[in-house]
Amino acid sequence: MRITRLELHSYRNYEILDLRFDPGVQIFLGANAQGKTNIIEALYYASFGRSHRTTSDAELIRMEESAGRIDLSFLRHDVPGELSFTFERGHRRRILRAGEPLRQRELVGLLPMVLFSPEDLFLVKGAPALRRRYLDAELSQASPAYYGELLRYTHILRQRGAILKDIRERLVPVDALEPWDVQLARSAARIVTRRIAAAERLGALSGRVQAVLAAGEELTISYEIAHVPDDLPGEKDGMADRLEVWYNKALSEFRFRDIARGSTGVGPHLDDLVLSVGGMSLRSYGSQGQQRTGALALKLAELFYLRDSVGEAPILLLDDVMSELDADRRAALLSFIRSEHIQTFITATDAAYFPAEEMGATYRYVTHGMVHS
Repeated sequence: MRITRLELHSYRNYEILDLRFDPGVQIFLGANAQGKTNIIEALYYASFGRSHRTTSDAELIRMEESAGRIDLSFLRHDVPGELSFTFERGHRRRILRAGEPLRQRELVGLLPMVLFSPEDLFLVKGAPALRRRYLDAELSQASPAYYGELLRYTHILRQRGAILKDIRERLVPVDALEPWDVQLARSAARIVTRRIAAAERLGALSGRVQAVLAAGEELTISYEIAHVPDDLPGEKDGMADRLEVWYNKALSEFRFRDIARGSTGVGPHLDDLVLSVGGMSLRSYGSQGQQRTGALALKLAELFYLRDSVGEAPILLLDDVMSELDADRRAALLSFIRSEHIQTFITATDAAYFPAEEMGATYRYVTHGMVHS
């Protein structure tokens, strides 16, 4: 899997940009605020249908322009593909695949990518929502069915929340919750079953990566269910059924508390990934260096997970993380990239981070929205 060409038209600070890529490492060098991250953002958008920096597509359009566009060509399993995203002020964006309209949910998983940015260094020590988002993004890229279930769960959760508030205001009876509880329990069980399996696989992969990045430190990952039932542990067979039964019971038990709060207090929207080194919580007791290594290991494990799931390595995006890592971790990361032969896009401010005689990379320099070799 690789990107062969990227074209930007009135996108961020680029009037027109046309880049062609080889299968190897692409390094974009330049001072801050020159447009390096805008290239990474456009690539990420082509994978997820959204920016990792803003929720407003209007912000992607070059100032004083009425419209902007991303065009991208790629190879997946050696089959060529094309994607186009058009943004117009005051209108909904348009997605085309080979000239044909494409829906958002059809885009996810089409062109798998893994992004590692400075914000991801908070993946370990940040709020549980960051780790849930990480896990959901990974599973969605690997499985369109999971993404569909996640959309279904989010819709049910939103509808249940609205009904809880209506009950609190005495607009509808309490039993109006029952059909929604049944649907929520079933969807929650499916999501959590998939997350638990993914966490186990990620734990094995992350431990392997962690051993390379920080010799002697053993990283473990476990999935933590909010308000975990005491009788849940057991055989994997039938876990979804047992979870569905438990969620139904929990939703009934916490019903009046949920009504008072106007929100659902049990479900996968409250769960967490727990990372540990030597049996100690990395979030609570890990040093800053250990936390950063853990975040990096988690991201690199995602590469292996997606490669196993989709049959070829995803594309790796590294946005300005070299300056956030010490020399040993930078060297370990670059060694990993070289050994795995993954198409990688890197932005940085200093060429000294990259040993030119070892990288075999394509270097480009970014200045005021202009890219040159």
